[in-house]
Amino acid sequence: MILIDTGPLVALFDKSDNYHAACHAALKTVTQPLITTTPVLTEALYLLNFSWNVQDDLWEFITGSGLQVYDLNSGMLKACRELMRKYHDLPMDLADASLVVLAEAKDMAVIFTLDHKDFRSYRTKKNKPFKLLPHKL
Repeated sequence: MILIDTGPLVALFDKSDNYHAACHAALKTVTQPLITTTPVLTEALYLLNFSWNVQDDLWEFITGSGLQVYDLNSGMLKACRELMRKYHDLPMDLADASLVVLAEAKDMAVIFTLDHKDFRSYRTKKNKPFKLLPHKL
């Protein structure tokens, strides 16, 4: 499975986004199922609130393509808080923390994100770096 962050979700559906084409090209190379978290979905829908139709296109993508949306349990929320404290200098937001926590819980290492600067800094508990998509921005 591949984790997907807010940036690509917004770029895929906002045709005026600078990364729209790059994210579509990267999505075509993805062969594994995509998964995200409720905080990422919340952030993406908020950023797409300029158009109900665009938000609905994201909903259709979620329900039609099998994009999994993972809810965080209380232990995962606690881990998010700890990560946000650890990376407060970046700062890390809840959406990013939720992806790192889910990556650890599901033993995943690939994240589809536009936030390469921060995700290059984040590490799993085993101190492993993430593999980032798209490869070139």
